[in-house]
Amino acid sequence: MPELPEVEVVLQGLASLLIDRKIERVHTSGLRLRQPIPVADLVHWGVGSRVTELRRRGKYLIITLDNAARLVFHLGMTGRLGLFPAGSSSVRHDHLCLALDNQMEMRFNDTRRFGCIQVLTPGHDEGRFFSHLGPEPLLGNFSATHLRDMAVKRRQPVKMLLMDNRVVVGIGNIYANEILHEAEVSPFRPSCEVSDTEWEVIVEKTRQVLTRAIAAGGSTIADFINASGKPGYFQLEFTVYGRGGQPCLRCSSRIEKMVMAGRATYSCPGCQK
Repeated sequence: MPELPEVEVVLQGLASLLIDRKIERVHTSGLRLRQPIPVADLVHWGVGSRVTELRRRGKYLIITLDNAARLVFHLGMTGRLGLFPAGSSSVRHDHLCLALDNQMEMRFNDTRRFGCIQVLTPGHDEGRFFSHLGPEPLLGNFSATHLRDMAVKRRQPVKMLLMDNRVVVGIGNIYANEILHEAEVSPFRPSCEVSDTEWEVIVEKTRQVLTRAIAAGGSTIADFINASGKPGYFQLEFTVYGRGGQPCLRCSSRIEKMVMAGRATYSCPGCQK
């Protein structure tokens, strides 16, 4: 599943190409994604409107139009957004096409159809729409104090706390593994037992890991590609994820792989006691 760095990379790739472009036509596959595609709203609010802004909130990508409507995309597990020349062949699983005024088309492709597309009409309270989401990990309101307050009465493993979008957005399985290894904190540690100093380190490493991942174009594990159709390369920098049985790059202990809540969990018994 694309995590925060992958969505940010897609956003950066689309922004300069979409700003000030007018949507001229809307075409869909007619198939349902996680929920039905809101075709009528896309036509009513999209056609004839210009793109004024692209933003990200967690793993959501938000396209704002000049009529104040917002198109909200979530990539789900296999969703892709890209720009293609008008008239070029569409491919299987292209579920939405927005034809633009420069002979280009923005297409949303989703093999497993777990993504979603929503339209927030002018006046719709965006804060309320995203009220279930925690702070952005790269912004100032994400802090050790916030994490400590969220964890103080929870015995759930710290890795699961970091993956809870109500606590902090955008940290999925890959980056939770990498962050905790960098911070030298066991992913199995009960959240309430993490010290204030360790929370400070976790916040610092979270920002470092996510920033490096964005700079590397995200991580391509299965099929992630950016808006230009290129893969990411941060997987070449993984220190623990996918390295079960291999030596730790820091202390040479053998990386262990276990399953936590159905997700592969990697840790170093030497560094993350």
